Amino acid sequence: MRLFFLTLALAGAAAAAQPAGFRAVPAEAVQWQPIPNGQGAQSALIAGNPSQPGTYVIRVKFPPHVMDRPHHHSRDRHVTVLQGRWVAGTGPDFAPDRAQVLTAGSYMFHPAGGVHWDGSNSDETVIVQIIGEGPVTSADVDPALASWVKLPG
Repeated sequence: MRLFFLTLALAGAAAAAQPAGFRAVPAEAVQWQPIPNGQGAQSALIAGNPSQPGTYVIRVKFPPHVMDRPHHHSRDRHVTVLQGRWVAGTGPDFAPDRAQVLTAGSYMFHPAGGVHWDGSNSDETVIVQIIGEGPVTSADVDPALASWVKLPG
């Protein structure tokens, strides 16, 4: 299981005062946490909790040339690129040079069990926002390999 969900479950996001039922998280209140063994990648819990039932919203920040290896999740996830040039591939073969390039504003659906890998394969920092339903688990295709890799720049 990918370790960053533990980090996300423990992280919180500050919310501005809102009328009942509303919640706002200003950009400066987003609390980034390092992803263990993530080669500098960070995550931020915006709403909910991926380890509990219900909708969650997380963000992942990939430093330049940092990607995660092939993995899958137990439930569907919706990914929107907020910043940078995100690259994403599908299937068990990690091939960053053949990944699909998605720019800010782009969206990708990851079906439950769908093997994929993604991150930054350029000099740009990439931020994506992920929405899903918990509880969700993640698993690497090859647990013998590191989950995160820094590509040559």
